[in-house]
Amino acid sequence: MKQFGIDISADDIVDTLSFFDTWEDRYRYIIDLGKELPPMDESLQTEAHEVKGCQSLVWLCYERQGNKLNFQAQSNAHIVRGLLAVVLAAYNGKTPQDVLAFDIDDYFNQLNLIKHLSPSRGNGLRAMVKRIQQIAQVNV
Repeated sequence: MKQFGIDISADDIVDTLSFFDTWEDRYRYIIDLGKELPPMDESLQTEAHEVKGCQSLVWLCYERQGNKLNFQAQSNAHIVRGLLAVVLAAYNGKTPQDVLAFDIDDYFNQLNLIKHLSPSRGNGLRAMVKRIQQIAQVNV
């Protein structure tokens, strides 16, 4: 199984999305990315790992391996799993410093993503990013 952030990078996702002409096709691709997320053990899907501020249920946890952060994420909604895959492509397998230095706003602008999400999905996406950045800050 491919790992987001390692085998599938943020640049890969930007490049692939640029091939699609319609947002319907782009959404389908994002949903398909979510299907490629490795499963998260149900024992980790707890309130302690829940990302607050998301419309759907979202869980995020991490392990530190050497100087790299490896994230696991899951959601009960297909499109949100896809959004998690998009976020993990940017952050997974990176050092805390790289996570904090990554220009997530520029990435989202390149994807032209935020304006195509409902306000609640956009808020949820920002909550996921904020949680990952907080984890990175604690691990610097």
